[in-house]
Amino acid sequence: MEQYIVTGMSCAACSARVEKAVSKVPGVSSCSVSLLTNSMGVEGTASEQEIIAAVEAAGYGASKKGTAGSSNVAGKGENHLSAAEDMLKDRETPALKKRLVASLGFLIILMYFSMGHMMWGWPLPAFMQDNHVAMGLLQMILAAIIMVINQKFFISGFQGLIHRAPNMDTLVALGSGASFLYSTYALFAMTDAQVKGDMEGVMSYMHEFYFESAAMILALITVGKMLEARSKGKTTDALKSLMKLAPKTATVVREGKETIIPAEQVRKGDVFIVRPGENIPVDGEVLEGSSAVNESALTGESIPVDKAVGDHVSAATLNQSGFIRCRATRVGEDTTLSQIIQMVSDAAATKAPIAKIADRVSGIFVPLVISIAAVTICVWLLAGQTAGFALARGISVLVISCPCALGLATPVAIMVGNGMGAKHGIMFKTAVSLEETGKMQIVALDKTGTITSGEPKVTDIIPSEGISEEELLRLAYALEAKSEHPLAGAIRKKGEELGVLAEEVTEFQALPGNGLSAKLKGTELCGGNQKYIRTQAEVPVSMQNQAAALAESGKTPLYFSKDGTLLGIIAVADVIKEDSPKAVKELQNMGIRVIMLTGDNERTAKAIGRQAGVDEVIAGVLPNGKEKVIRNLKKQGKVAMVGDGINDAPALTRADIGIAIGAGTDIAIDAADVVLMKSRLSDVPAAIRLSRATLRNIHENLFWAFFYNIIGIPLAAGVWYPIFGWKLNPMFGAAAMSLSSFCVVTNALRLNLFRMYDASKDKKMKMKKENKKMTKTMKIEGMMCGHCEARVKKYLEALPEVEEAVVSHEAGTAELTLNAEISDDILKKTVEDQDYTVISIQ
Repeated sequence: MEQYIVTGMSCAACSARVEKAVSKVPGVSSCSVSLLTNSMGVEGTASEQEIIAAVEAAGYGASKKGTAGSSNVAGKGENHLSAAEDMLKDRETPALKKRLVASLGFLIILMYFSMGHMMWGWPLPAFMQDNHVAMGLLQMILAAIIMVINQKFFISGFQGLIHRAPNMDTLVALGSGASFLYSTYALFAMTDAQVKGDMEGVMSYMHEFYFESAAMILALITVGKMLEARSKGKTTDALKSLMKLAPKTATVVREGKETIIPAEQVRKGDVFIVRPGENIPVDGEVLEGSSAVNESALTGESIPVDKAVGDHVSAATLNQSGFIRCRATRVGEDTTLSQIIQMVSDAAATKAPIAKIADRVSGIFVPLVISIAAVTICVWLLAGQTAGFALARGISVLVISCPCALGLATPVAIMVGNGMGAKHGIMFKTAVSLEETGKMQIVALDKTGTITSGEPKVTDIIPSEGISEEELLRLAYALEAKSEHPLAGAIRKKGEELGVLAEEVTEFQALPGNGLSAKLKGTELCGGNQKYIRTQAEVPVSMQNQAAALAESGKTPLYFSKDGTLLGIIAVADVIKEDSPKAVKELQNMGIRVIMLTGDNERTAKAIGRQAGVDEVIAGVLPNGKEKVIRNLKKQGKVAMVGDGINDAPALTRADIGIAIGAGTDIAIDAADVVLMKSRLSDVPAAIRLSRATLRNIHENLFWAFFYNIIGIPLAAGVWYPIFGWKLNPMFGAAAMSLSSFCVVTNALRLNLFRMYDASKDKKMKMKKENKKMTKTMKIEGMMCGHCEARVKKYLEALPEVEEAVVSHEAGTAELTLNAEISDDILKKTVEDQDYTVISIQ
């Protein structure tokens, strides 16, 4: 996605106009414009010049932002970060503040003369006390000054009209301009009446002045714009704080000397050093030393992670305790920090499906409001009201209508929700993934590395009678010290944890599929599975029963013997993560069905499934079979797939939402819609919770935006005046318009207070009733190969009632999933027309 900065947009109608214009450019496959960040994301083959020209033709400005790509020099990434940081800098609020202060200075004087004297009898200079024309001229000049100070409304508004794309500024400019022009006409008419000595006419026209309304409208809209700009600035706080994490300098070793250089000058392959208390400048691999590194900036995890030689470190994380020397592996836009920022930035540039409702309305909103205002004026004139009354109603309609609230309802909530996720190590790649994650009905969890830790650990040590645990572990550790088997690694790790010294063995032999043997100080040690160890030593029935119980609970029992005598059993298992059962329970409490996928045998899989508390276990799934399982699950509801490996990538892509967990492979991260920086399963329900809270916030914002306009426009038009005598002064209309956008943005900021790990308020989502599928199995003779299978499948699935046909020439069957009743005769004829014989249909 290529990103551009767009200037000159003031409301949702503007962003809709820009989006429409760019989408028409040949070669543009998708375009989304964010009013919140004044940015635009474009995908396709169209050139930069064509896209910028289209934006300019629509009456706005555009310039290209730095694109993400790989680089061997950090400079590109650092420049990209500073450019992005510069883009998010709040320039609007200071400019609006200056305009507001100047406007209020003149407005106070205007209000003193226009209302203070007339309503409260405040004193006037002697020469103005009976000079109504001088009073009117002074009001006109003060109003004109305020209009010049706020000329941006008029320039933008009338440019929009010229380009046939009226926006919010058009409404303000028309409202304020009409007030000023009508008041100017009333001033000249009053002057004419005074010349003629018609004092009754003079007093009549005095009450037709709306100079203060013209000025007040502009001042109040500027107040609203300033409040809105300040609040909008706060929605990007999370992204700004991520950008500030990027270290400014790095200490590199060049020609044997330590040199401090700007972080953007670090090259891939450079050796850099990090002392305690310093931030790590780029992603790298530890070459020397060890330390505890605080990765909370990236993962949200406050507990430091131990790093030693060979481990990877990430830019912007804090080295807390030791001196480490590292080699730069990822610099610039390739660092983890840059990718996180790019993800959040891209998500802000995309549009959630729900935003399309507001976009459709915004596209026709301003022309519709102008039409309603014109009709309002005509109706009141035809009803016999004065021109001043009719105009006041029309102006009120123009200034109370607020397309901004509609346009901001979705993007502000998406930005805040995304920032909240990023702060806790939950990255939503697009606005669509943030909206859709909360709608999931089924969550499929890969077992290894997702539910379990992904590395085997010693769970039980069961020594034989007369043997101590310490002796069993000591001898097993000596034997396994030279083995490269993953299960041997678990025993070595346990030995290291307990400080066991590895004794040197001789004549070491690894017997594939069976076990190990070696000599230790003249004694023979053996270790392996039950089948192998029974050839070396006698295994008592009690030990066999204990081993069977361990196997039943998903553990692998390893037997050890010494000189033909059984030493005992050490059980090893890929243990489930501490938070897995809790996370599964939370998902179930949300009304989500949890399924575990694994390639393990059914006994081990069900044991892990019982410990985790999942609803269903699908075992024996081959790496390439996960995608097929997800495809079948999607028939039962919306599916999220959670995985971390290369073999999970097809399933992550096939699922409605793919979630890559922990420090997963790059391929899994690329295929996923949501990336969890930590390896905690509890982040899955947290992500769903955050998605639901964001969607709820968007609904509230849209309700307020629509409700405000539905109530406000009829009131401004004077619909209730004949019944209740209610009418709205244009000044109050302008105040209401200002507050509407402010309320929407402030409501979105409430998401910052949302506690995404609090499960106490979880609610079960209403599940759609599942359509019960009918199945039939056909026994077919004559199929000899894969081509026969494909032929039968093709013709069966061509029948509208057959949703899927799983055909096997080896089993001689076709298993059909039907979406409607179909007679056996039709099925039989379809297959036999292809020269195969149908034996039976069940």
